[in-house]
Amino acid sequence: QVQLVESGGGLVQAGGSLRLSCAASGLTFSLYAMGWFRQTPGKEREIVAGINWGGGVTYYADFVKGRFTISRDNAKNTVYLQMNSLKPEDTAVYYCNAYWFKGYWGQGTQVTVSS
Repeated sequence: QVQLVESGGGLVQAGGSLRLSCAASGLTFSLYAMGWFRQTPGKEREIVAGINWGGGVTYYADFVKGRFTISRDNAKNTVYLQMNSLKPEDTAVYYCNAYWFKGYWGQGTQVTVSS
C-alpha cells in the first residue's frame, strides 16, 4: 500500500531552520506531484509548497516565499522542505501529499517555532 512518512520536525527558535523529509513507498514516485501542507488546531489545512513530477515546476504560498524551498529526489522517492528564517506563526503539523489522479497523505510531523 502507499505510505508517506514525514520526518524532520521538531522544536526550533525563531530565525532557525529545519529540513522536513517525506519518504514515499508503494507508488511510482516519479509520476506524482508532491506537496507540503500544514494545519493548526481549528484551522483548515493549507498548502505550503508544491513540486511537479520532474521537479522543474514549484509553487509556494506567499507566506513562505523566500524562506522555504521544496525539492525532490526521484531516485530516493523522497521530497524535502527546507525551512529557513522560521517564525512562530510557522508552528503547525506539516503533512506530505502525493497526487496523481488520486491523493495520498502522510501522518504529519510537528514543527514548533518558539519566540
